Amino acid sequence: MLKYLCLIGMLGLALQLLPVTQAYEGPDLGPDLGPDLGPDLGIEATPEQIAAWDISIAPDGEGLPSGSGTAITGAAVYAIRCLACHGHEGAGSLNNRLVGGHGSMSGSTPIRTVGSYWPYATTVFDYIRRAMPYNLSGTLTNEETYAVTAYLLFLNGIIDEDEIMDAQTLAQVQMPNRDNFVLAYPDNPDP
Repeated sequence: MLKYLCLIGMLGLALQLLPVTQAYEGPDLGPDLGPDLGPDLGIEATPEQIAAWDISIAPDGEGLPSGSGTAITGAAVYAIRCLACHGHEGAGSLNNRLVGGHGSMSGSTPIRTVGSYWPYATTVFDYIRRAMPYNLSGTLTNEETYAVTAYLLFLNGIIDEDEIMDAQTLAQVQMPNRDNFVLAYPDNPDP
């Protein structure tokens, strides 16, 4: 609490020391610029730059990268990169628990975890690769991401500890809550 009060006090002092300036009104844009003209900010992304960020993975596994991992190797990665936020064996700590909750989705207090809620193992991989670890998202290698995904699937009793997860095997994993989700695709427009 003291650290926040000190921070607020320093911010207040800094604001008092700033010189008073005239309010910024922005440039005179003149008459209507039209729909094709913009503020001329930034540069247009190249196809190569867009491709580097286009890392979407479909539920059927389309888009999964090369690499592989097992729960055995994932336990070590988890201990270093995930345990501080998600607790020992995914039981929860600062952030949500990742393990357990089986059979709770139809109850009055559902526990949404990898094993009880998520419909596709490929989505788990996709989320970990994009957003984890929280303070360094996108820093796990493909192998580390496969391994952590395998570890979470193992902790939830979905795969065996020594099963290798890769682009082929991960897409074949049947998640416990899969049938409780309906997706609309071109061949199924009305879920």
